[in-house]
Amino acid sequence: MRSIRSNYLTALFAIMSAATLTATSQEPAITVAKDAAGLVMHNGNETLHVSVCGPTVLHIVAGPGDPKGASPFTPWVQKPCEPGQFEFSQDDKEATLRTSALQLRVNLKNSTISFRNPAGDQLLTEMPDRKPRAYTPAVVNGENVLRVKTRFFVGATEGFYGLGQHQSGAFNYRGNVVELAQANTDVALPLLVSTNGYGILWNTASHSWFDNRFPSELTLSAEAADAIDYYFIYGPEMDQIIHTYRDMTGHAPLFGKWAYGFVQSKDRYRSAKELLDVAAQYREQHAPLDLIVQDWFWWKTEGDPTFDPNYLKPEPDVEGAIKKLHDEHVHTIISVWAVLDKKSDTYKKMEAEGLTISGTDDYDATNPKAREVYWNLLMGKMYAMGWDGFWLDSAEPECCNGFSDATLDSYKLSIGNGARYTNIFPLMHSGNVYDHWRKETDKRRIFILTRSAFAGQQRNATTIWSGDVTGTFSTFRKQIPAGLNFELSGIPYWTTDIAGYGWPWERDTRDPRYQELYARWFEFGTFCPIMRTHGHRSNNTNEIFSYGPQVPTLIAYDKLRYRMLPYIYSLAWKVTNDDYTIMRPLIMDWRTNEKVRDMGDEYMFGPAFLVIPVTEEGATSRRVYLPPAAAWYDFWTGAKLDGDKTITAGAPVDRIPLFVKAGTILPLGPEIEYATQSPDAPITLRIYRGADADFTLYEDEGDSYDYEKGAHATIALHWDEASSTLKIGAREGSYPGMPKTRTFRVIVVGAGKATGSQMEATVDKEIQYDGSPVTALLR
Repeated sequence: MRSIRSNYLTALFAIMSAATLTATSQEPAITVAKDAAGLVMHNGNETLHVSVCGPTVLHIVAGPGDPKGASPFTPWVQKPCEPGQFEFSQDDKEATLRTSALQLRVNLKNSTISFRNPAGDQLLTEMPDRKPRAYTPAVVNGENVLRVKTRFFVGATEGFYGLGQHQSGAFNYRGNVVELAQANTDVALPLLVSTNGYGILWNTASHSWFDNRFPSELTLSAEAADAIDYYFIYGPEMDQIIHTYRDMTGHAPLFGKWAYGFVQSKDRYRSAKELLDVAAQYREQHAPLDLIVQDWFWWKTEGDPTFDPNYLKPEPDVEGAIKKLHDEHVHTIISVWAVLDKKSDTYKKMEAEGLTISGTDDYDATNPKAREVYWNLLMGKMYAMGWDGFWLDSAEPECCNGFSDATLDSYKLSIGNGARYTNIFPLMHSGNVYDHWRKETDKRRIFILTRSAFAGQQRNATTIWSGDVTGTFSTFRKQIPAGLNFELSGIPYWTTDIAGYGWPWERDTRDPRYQELYARWFEFGTFCPIMRTHGHRSNNTNEIFSYGPQVPTLIAYDKLRYRMLPYIYSLAWKVTNDDYTIMRPLIMDWRTNEKVRDMGDEYMFGPAFLVIPVTEEGATSRRVYLPPAAAWYDFWTGAKLDGDKTITAGAPVDRIPLFVKAGTILPLGPEIEYATQSPDAPITLRIYRGADADFTLYEDEGDSYDYEKGAHATIALHWDEASSTLKIGAREGSYPGMPKTRTFRVIVVGAGKATGSQMEATVDKEIQYDGSPVTALLR
């Protein structure tokens, strides 16, 4: 197939009289015809295919000749386009394709296409007065390819989001240029979402660009392709777009319940004994902890599953140490890199068999045989020791003397030209580890932490962190829009190194200014999908007990995170079952509200919490926009406030401004020290009045894949505002070890009542629940 394509492009380049072939109004007559998939347009030597993949999804492929896609392979797409129902019509001005949810129109005079909703309102259109599509021949790594570009006209107030994680501080990408090329701290994800109600999945792993420098023009381009290739996805709501994206590329599995607790890490623990000592300290101080991470340089030779002799002093039995941690209800993961030391046995074997990326120190994760050998020689041996998951650091990949910036562009992969697939490595690498783990066991859920991602990676049980960022307020400020855009790119689990990694500016945990930064960042981390601290400190400590007068604040937020676990774990199930997004920029829930289009420093954490991180050093207050709602409650005081207004909220260093939306049922657990402690303990249900409310409480045994076989339970909760009644529905489903009865402690929140993170001294009603429906009146 590849040789035919190459020969075709070689012939095509030979007959081109100019460097660029473009679709213009001077070209021969434009013809459009219906076909089995949708429609096909011919415009001189250019062919444009529109395939209907369902009522809300159209696949667009355009290029010279008759291209089938940007590249021969698209492993990020798991669900290929299957022809859907549509209608086709044509007059002398345009051809129209209609589904039940979308219209696509082709202008027969200038070849531009436009997308419209069923009412005919324009969602997006190609530039009507400029060249809408362009193809420039190039030779990359010895292969004839095209540099492709498509231009769209966009509305004056339309907002753009997604595209992965970037460090510019921009939230709404209007007026920005975004490069899609993997690099440390910069994650390339090719899903763009718009406030106009659509998304574009740019269907290539090539080095690409989003360009909105000119206010009315949006340009998408790729450096190495055979065609323009993208999926147009209609929502109109962003949750619907993300659901469709995950339906196409894969759904996110559920982590073990322990992964939603607190993750302790630093650069680095130097022995298995240190892991045990740190875990013991948390237990002695009654500070909640579920996961401790072993960072790099534990190895004797990178790439081999052999520990450095110094790591084994004074605890030589690593497997025994892992078991001791498990006995203390502490899980642990270990950092394993795709980079292989050339002196390692793993590298020597893989290089001899042609399983590395030639010219680099990385194995070729796109090569099926290399995937097997890498697991068998390295990852599988670490799995067998009992680690609970892996930290796949440097997954861009970092190679070539430490560079990580579109690093595969100039190399060749098993799947093809590295320039075509420069962004694909993190997907294939994490998929290799996840797939092998699932073949080994269904009794333990894997947790993968990694520094990079590509489309579809949510299916590989990965959490992405924001990379090796510095420990400053300026950097902290940029993490919030970076994370919110990542969430809008379709992958649900994201985290940061709380208070920065450290390089190139290491901080001291005894420095009062750094203690303030750490406390503010820790407060933010409490309301991230995964709560994790990590970093290199100049005084070689990073446990929460290291931060002087801020320690009580840190422990208080750690405990709050654990009280919220019934809420968080239920939302995690919603991520897996319904393609939900926990960390929600305001634009997700108030898409048509222009006040929030540039607001990248506030967000919802699930349906209940409005979170407003404090990112200014020395601040004691913060301006807060409360979006439209029946009302909002200050989480710390219970004060009730109107929505759609801006206020000034108090923000001493121990308090993050936090509000709960009226019409909320908030389930809170007891004070615990690990996620699965006291599974039958009472659950408090805080009712925030002002509107009807619904919440589905989810429970399972916490650490196997039996939930995929139906071993789980849900309880539907409903608050009826008019009648002041709480309805607890019949429990649906069951799982081994499920408590047969449960106590619900119900309390209606008010000023000074059921506030903050402390356990509630008194409640309005206590309900003994045995799985049968209950209705309770609360006045």
